[in-house]
Amino acid sequence: MNEWPEGWSNDSRGDRYGRGSAGAQPEGARVMRQVRRGEPSAPPYGGPQQGGGYGGVPQQPSYGNAGGYNGGGYDDGGGYNDGYDNGYNTGQVYGGGPGGGGPGGEYERGPRRAPNWRKRIKWTAIVVLSVVIVTSVSTYFWADSKLHRDVDLSKVIDRPSAGDGTNYLIVGSDSRQGLSDAQKKELHTGSAEGKRTDSMMILHVGDSGDTLISLPRDSNVEIPSYQGSTSGKVYKGTGRQTKLNAAYAEDGPTLLVRTVEYNTGLHIDHYVEIGFAGFANIVDAVGGVTIDIDKGFKDKYSGADFKAGKQTLNGEEALAFVRTRHAFAASDLQRTKNQQKFLAALAHQVATPGTILNPFKLYPTLGAGLDSLTVDKDMSLWDLGSMFFAMKDVNGGNGVSMNMPISGSTGGNLVWDKAKVKTLVDELNNDQKVTVSGN
Repeated sequence: MNEWPEGWSNDSRGDRYGRGSAGAQPEGARVMRQVRRGEPSAPPYGGPQQGGGYGGVPQQPSYGNAGGYNGGGYDDGGGYNDGYDNGYNTGQVYGGGPGGGGPGGEYERGPRRAPNWRKRIKWTAIVVLSVVIVTSVSTYFWADSKLHRDVDLSKVIDRPSAGDGTNYLIVGSDSRQGLSDAQKKELHTGSAEGKRTDSMMILHVGDSGDTLISLPRDSNVEIPSYQGSTSGKVYKGTGRQTKLNAAYAEDGPTLLVRTVEYNTGLHIDHYVEIGFAGFANIVDAVGGVTIDIDKGFKDKYSGADFKAGKQTLNGEEALAFVRTRHAFAASDLQRTKNQQKFLAALAHQVATPGTILNPFKLYPTLGAGLDSLTVDKDMSLWDLGSMFFAMKDVNGGNGVSMNMPISGSTGGNLVWDKAKVKTLVDELNNDQKVTVSGN
């Protein structure tokens, strides 16, 4: 029985090298179907035989039939998706026609697209703007929640009419609240009970320029009729003359506002107060305040010991600077000038980009300041910001800084010059440029 496949007989084997042939030359190189590019393979054994094979060998599955996977089929014309292994039939191991992984195939990478910088810049700007807005809004509500709105100006009776511009009454009290015994000793505050006003100023903010007016605490004033801040009872005025700071000691901020308005005729729109500890904390939080001292002085009561010249004061030193009065002949007037000078310098320091744009300075400064301030119930952060920037302008020479005009003294109290005070108040109420000079 012939065990050779059909069509593969001795007669057809021919003179074949490697097939039992005695020929001296090898047969021609066979062309591999899987590496032939586009042409049918030559039959290795003499041509197609019956059954579609070559030399009687049954036809093997083709990896390039039309119906196969990914354009080359698995051989039955309806197999996997077109094009599977198409490259094997085109001579490219990784494909070469459509659907292959080589040039022109579905896995080929074209030229990289240039980045769309306009789009990137747009989205970066949107993200940055969103962060700024969220941070600003959060900071606003955080800061607003820290304000102590404890002063109710609605309890002030018989008030003068409001003029143009905005008037702030700024008070520095000698409150020792929150200070330990060691801190009181360090800051030279003493241990007196209650609160008194060490400094009082009126800041007028208007279109014609900003004006900062110091009110000496020893100013001679009349205590008018007023409504008690706690009892609500109205106390009739008796014409009693006393020092201005006694009004605060008697019934706090509302009586002080009532007394200032009565004796000046100027309507106070907002009230701002800060104590010893808060003042020192703000100075330390901002990193100290640089100031040029005209003449050196010492004061054992306040702890002051300064040489002349430009220097940076820390919180303790700043407090001594603004409280000193025993070192000066005109004690109260010189002290008010020092207070004006320092507060304006402090406002300038707080408003610099180095503080505002540095969160490690801005937030401690805001925290220290807002925790220490007592303001009226209608005070907003916008009003507070307006006040600080106005003080900065005064320090920069864009405003007027002065003491209340003084005409003399009585019983150790300073008497205001009534004519000059009237002119000054009229100019402020009409938001006009101030022409009056102070002491």
